[in-house]
Amino acid sequence: MVQKREEAAPKRRGRPRAYDPDAALQSALEAFWSAGYSGTSLDDIAGATGMNRPSLYAAFGDKHDLYVKALNRYWTLGFEAMRDALANARPVSEEIMDVYERALSIYFSGDGPPRGCFAIGTATTEAVLHPEIRFAFAAGLETLDKAFEERIRLAQEKGEVRQDADPEALAMLASSTLHTIAIRARLGTPRAALRRLAQKAVGIICEGPTKGAKR
Repeated sequence: MVQKREEAAPKRRGRPRAYDPDAALQSALEAFWSAGYSGTSLDDIAGATGMNRPSLYAAFGDKHDLYVKALNRYWTLGFEAMRDALANARPVSEEIMDVYERALSIYFSGDGPPRGCFAIGTATTEAVLHPEIRFAFAAGLETLDKAFEERIRLAQEKGEVRQDADPEALAMLASSTLHTIAIRARLGTPRAALRRLAQKAVGIICEGPTKGAKR
């Protein structure tokens, strides 16, 4: 039934959103990734996102708030990929190596020189002066450690890792290898060399039971 004119639905007020929040945040992340927090201005971000300053403030807050949102986005996407890699569907050595391979693909992405890890490359310096960045950075590293530790404990239960090994220590070694790869990628170490480094680390982390050990 056709409604009377006076009963028509009211028009929406305000201008419709003219940007994609996820795409804009990713563009801001890319800008921070290239030049770092201090080296990236709001004008740089405005140019990368196609948004003017008032729109940026309205959508994301100031530069500090925007960076924290970008850092949290980076962690979220990274941990989704990590959970997919560490799904306990393959031998633990293959899965941990898959984490490193995926990381290398990210570290060597982009058109310019390798940028390494966004968090390691940009948040490390800012964590000293910015408590909120320090908290977000530390929380991400802790999640990284726990994901490795959980997978290594499962592998230990299945007899893939030595029973006398310390899963927490091995997880920290796995995380530290990831950090090392990120830093060296940013410094220009070839991808093939970093892959060999990762393979050596996996060999140590996933050392199997000693001869004669019970399965």
